[in-house]
Amino acid sequence: MSDDNKFKVEGKLADNERMKGQSHLLRGTISDDLKDDVTGGFTADNFQLIRFHGMYQQDDRDIRAERTKQKLEPLHNVMLRARLPGGVIQPHQWLVIDKFAADYTMYGSIRLTTRQTFQFHGVLKPNMKLMHQTLHKAGIDSIATAGDVNRNVLCTSNPIESKVHKQAWDWATKISEHLLPKTNAYAEIWLDGEKVDSTQEDEPILGKNYLPRKFKTTIVIPPQNDVDVHANDLNFVAIAEDGELIGFNVLVGGGLAMTHGDHSTFPRKADDFGFIELDKTLDIAAAVLSTQRDWGNRVNRKNAKTKYTLERVGVENFKAEVEKRAGVKFAASRAYEFTSRGDRFGWVEGIDGKHHLTLFIENGRILDYPGKTLKTGCAEIAKIHQGDFRMTANQNLIVAGVALEQKARIEALAIKHGLMEASVSNQRKDSMACVSLPTCPLAMAEAERYLPEAVTEIEGILAKHGMQDDSIIYRVTGCPNGCGRAMLAEVGLVGKGPGKYNFHIGGDRQGTRIPRMYKENITDTEIMGHLDELIGRWSKERTPSESFGDYVIRAGIIAPVVDSARDFYD
Repeated sequence: MSDDNKFKVEGKLADNERMKGQSHLLRGTISDDLKDDVTGGFTADNFQLIRFHGMYQQDDRDIRAERTKQKLEPLHNVMLRARLPGGVIQPHQWLVIDKFAADYTMYGSIRLTTRQTFQFHGVLKPNMKLMHQTLHKAGIDSIATAGDVNRNVLCTSNPIESKVHKQAWDWATKISEHLLPKTNAYAEIWLDGEKVDSTQEDEPILGKNYLPRKFKTTIVIPPQNDVDVHANDLNFVAIAEDGELIGFNVLVGGGLAMTHGDHSTFPRKADDFGFIELDKTLDIAAAVLSTQRDWGNRVNRKNAKTKYTLERVGVENFKAEVEKRAGVKFAASRAYEFTSRGDRFGWVEGIDGKHHLTLFIENGRILDYPGKTLKTGCAEIAKIHQGDFRMTANQNLIVAGVALEQKARIEALAIKHGLMEASVSNQRKDSMACVSLPTCPLAMAEAERYLPEAVTEIEGILAKHGMQDDSIIYRVTGCPNGCGRAMLAEVGLVGKGPGKYNFHIGGDRQGTRIPRMYKENITDTEIMGHLDELIGRWSKERTPSESFGDYVIRAGIIAPVVDSARDFYD
């Protein structure tokens, strides 16, 4: 057996491997399905293949039962996730997506995601090609934002040093482009591009069967961990000297997804491989990805992510293979520290003299509500803004690069449309949820729709105990797949069934510790009762400035997760 395959998992391949291998490099018969007006959905393999083009087939689960009674199929539609490395978008592009959301989606909203991009929800089959072509004309695509590929590359949104952000964002864009699929399938199907014989194409980095599972990459600029590095397969920690980016520490093998009842699955922190110079960045990115491509588990998709490959083959073996493939030796990691991971709200001035306004967007849902015309407000700002917009990995929006003379006008628009409210609590700013019901087919419990009322309850509990100015990193995810990053929260809820969650506590504010399950399969009412008790103890027993997550560990209420492969379920 060649060195490339010495850690290959033997056994019957998962059916997704057949599907990818027979897809003619992600083409399948998607074009035929688009012409079929008998159904609003996609058939068999195409249901999976459209994910590689940035879309998920969904339906509105709130009306599914009623449609079944009427002998109608579910109201099939797609969610599209755009590819925006580092979350940067220009004002003219914003106006394009604003108009499409209003004219051609079932919900009319733009949704900012935890993957630092936007999603359209509720696009019907007749409008799908128009959607891709509209985005393409604006310079946006959705290539490889889902499926077994490297997905949208994240980058710290609003760092202290503006120049380092520009340099890091450039690398995020380069990494994204370098690791994209090379197939012409996207252009052929959605943009009516010239057809190419797939047998003459090659995928030199991803391979013709692509990756064993999804792959996520980030760039983070300390001291902010706003992208949650330990939730991702590959992370580049920016190391700067005298205001210049000089290289990266490379962290590999993070991931948060698990499967209820399957203890072979677990959340895992990334391992630090060491420091590299800037000119080795793309080589290392390709080497980590290709090692996972060849060594990852293609038999059992539940154990196919990079984190499980590292556990199975050993961190040192994986690291040595990356060095071999890249022709690079990792140096000792450079020192860095994370002090926070939330967004910096309000106005922040960069070292270049430009100003950045971070707007709080609850659940990332940009829509007009009574008294809060968020969507209209963003569009009005886009019409006059001369910098760019940045979507954050915490579902918020930054109006970036504002000249001093434009500040007052932009702020007035933000206040007028409810985008800038002084009354938003620290707790609400530190809370997050995935989309979940009614659109996500994997959702077991509410998340996005439950979060606002849950936060209101927690605000009340904090006030009851005299801690109204404090907050807890609180996250809710509707299933164990990890989209809401609950497994890096101080309090994380993971959906188990309607109105029931597994209740985890003990993460830290920096995002470097995984919380442990405190109570299993309990109701939201029971959770609030436990939080009342725990927050009450925290208010009386904490040391100065001690966070909730650190307190419950120190007080012995919960044991820390040290090595999740071995002690997460203890």
